[in-house]
Amino acid sequence: MVHFMLTRGAAFVDQGEQRYEEQHRQRSVAGPVRATRPTPAESAAEAPLEDTDRAHAAALMRVNHCGEVCAQALYQGQALASDNAALKRALEQAAREEEDHLAWTEARIAELGGRTSLLNPLCCAGSLAIGFAAGKAGDAWSLGFLKETERQVEAHLQGHLDRLAAQDARTRVVIEAMQRDEIGHARTAEALGARELPWFVKSAMRAAAKVMTTISYRI
Repeated sequence: MVHFMLTRGAAFVDQGEQRYEEQHRQRSVAGPVRATRPTPAESAAEAPLEDTDRAHAAALMRVNHCGEVCAQALYQGQALASDNAALKRALEQAAREEEDHLAWTEARIAELGGRTSLLNPLCCAGSLAIGFAAGKAGDAWSLGFLKETERQVEAHLQGHLDRLAAQDARTRVVIEAMQRDEIGHARTAEALGARELPWFVKSAMRAAAKVMTTISYRI
């Protein structure tokens, strides 16, 4: 049984790495990922920023971009593990909006003169495996995982809003729009019957997110 779980986990890590590499190849040919909605940044003018504020904003958006890579893989893993049509639709809708977030953050990083995280392939692979495991726990638990993920992301984004330079309205409106979408995803999961996760699972999720955000802020 342990051998089977390790083999299956390794297979999903490999699949996640292949998925990210394929996305990277496609973007190399087709250019940056395209959003279905215009970026909220269009509604705000670019304000003059100190070099330190610009670098800080770019690093925060790099963290958010890495988080969107994780979200795409999580939802794919959960969808692969479920036969529930309603859950698959919810995951597909969330994934479409997260794809917008991916494009928005990527564009804003470029505007700020930054770069995306070197952790993206590893995070994609690990998130795919975690999403599949959550999906195999059952639809109610999978929805609970989705709801808790979005709640934690909402809080994480609020922390970024609190840490941005006051004049950086262009970055701020992007984060605020992302935050509204995350709130909507959590509400959808709850409406579909999400179960409340045990406290120790929530704590483990926060700890893992802390590691990811700390490292991706730097690399």
